[in-house]
Amino acid sequence: MDLSHPTTITFVIYMVAMVAIGFAGWRGTRSLSDYLLGGRRLGRVVTALSAGASDMSGWLLMGLPGALYGEGVCGSWIAIGLTLGAWFNWRVVAARLRVYTEITHGALTLPDYFAHRFEDRTNVLRALAAMVILVFFTIYCASGMVAGARLFEQTFGLTYPFALGTGAAATILYVFVGGFLAVSWTDTVQATLMIFALLLVPVVAVMQSGGLGQAIEAIREIDPKRLDFLNGTTWIGVVSLLAWGMGYMGQPHILARFMSAASVRVIPGARRIGMTWMVLCLGGAMAAGFFGIAYFGAHPGGADPVLANRETVFITLSQVLFNPWMAGILLSGVLAAVMSTLSCQLLVCSSALTQDFYRGVIRPQASQRELVWFGRAMVLCVSVVALAIAHDPDSRILGLVGYAWAGFGSAFGPLIVLSLVWPRMTRKGALAGMLIGAITVIVWRNGGWWGLYEMIPGFGLACLAVVLGSLLDQRPSKAILKTFAQMRRGLSPN
Repeated sequence: MDLSHPTTITFVIYMVAMVAIGFAGWRGTRSLSDYLLGGRRLGRVVTALSAGASDMSGWLLMGLPGALYGEGVCGSWIAIGLTLGAWFNWRVVAARLRVYTEITHGALTLPDYFAHRFEDRTNVLRALAAMVILVFFTIYCASGMVAGARLFEQTFGLTYPFALGTGAAATILYVFVGGFLAVSWTDTVQATLMIFALLLVPVVAVMQSGGLGQAIEAIREIDPKRLDFLNGTTWIGVVSLLAWGMGYMGQPHILARFMSAASVRVIPGARRIGMTWMVLCLGGAMAAGFFGIAYFGAHPGGADPVLANRETVFITLSQVLFNPWMAGILLSGVLAAVMSTLSCQLLVCSSALTQDFYRGVIRPQASQRELVWFGRAMVLCVSVVALAIAHDPDSRILGLVGYAWAGFGSAFGPLIVLSLVWPRMTRKGALAGMLIGAITVIVWRNGGWWGLYEMIPGFGLACLAVVLGSLLDQRPSKAILKTFAQMRRGLSPN
């Protein structure tokens, strides 16, 4: 690793800046609400870009371009599904969840919200939700660490174990220090860097391939099947890719951004900013992978890293198309995607352990200072476990993300949506839905029946379990129905 190389210098400057933002967040962190939700005072720009950056992990700049490079346009179905799912999440969930979590005793986490929404005084619902978060988010954190390791491994020629530790260190530090404010502020910077990189790289790749028409014709000559939207897949495969969009309603790290908005009036503007950013980033990521086929077809000498691992196509394009200084900035975009999502995941895991286990079950009388420091300690504990999972150098980023995404989407998605739109939903229905959703994903994942993404049976069966469990249970109390009506009154047109 050459510390005088322009790319190395750029990376170091970027990582130091992120840690500096973390220390700025430290100064604004006085209570557990500050550490976990930034005191609910984020504006529309930070809310939108933080939600987008926390969603689009290293998968956006590595997994998605790799899928388009290897499979062609048939890999774009997943982006279509994600766009539709994200819009539904902003339109139906965001404002309702922001209002509901505030009037349900200022809930700071999803398990906290579930416990208050359904008046669960046994803490069973809270504990089960926290367990689901810890299981699937630890896997999710591991995917981010793998992506970071791949970046440092290829960029600097590091061994995988050393690259793994180096890639995770800065993220762990600024989450540990600054909490939610640091995560949200760094997400905003990282989202800006990501969109710059994703728009510039494919444009230059097309220009170096002779223009748009010539690039498409070159791809046709290399393999005409890569221009077929159904290449190598079936309608079951297409439905499975589109189903990724269903997972948005259950992702704790994205939903936390809705909960942290300054008010419900922030949501409409944040939705427009967030969706515009998302569409441009997804389009850029797909274009980078797709037109990488044409570029490396014409320049096979630089294609060796991509042939070894197609998920490095964006990294390799950045290195061969630009001078080292610009490449360093663009590759910092990959690091930004990794760090933004990993930081959110670590914080949500810490939130579950701190608010829902330590404060909710073990030590309700703990002081704010004690809770903040316990949360910081939990960031370190979760990081160690995730690093252990990510230690396998053969780990695939998209596979790890897909498993965790389905787990959250199925266990929490139906609960979130139905709890916000159906007043008849009950605690037993929530428990049944969460259990059925999580178990179905785990069983289906190991069975792999019919090639169908586990999100589809998991989400569907969880919805059925919520409805049947609620209808077979006693009607909700008058207090629950009154709070639901209060939530509806608190909504402004959006």
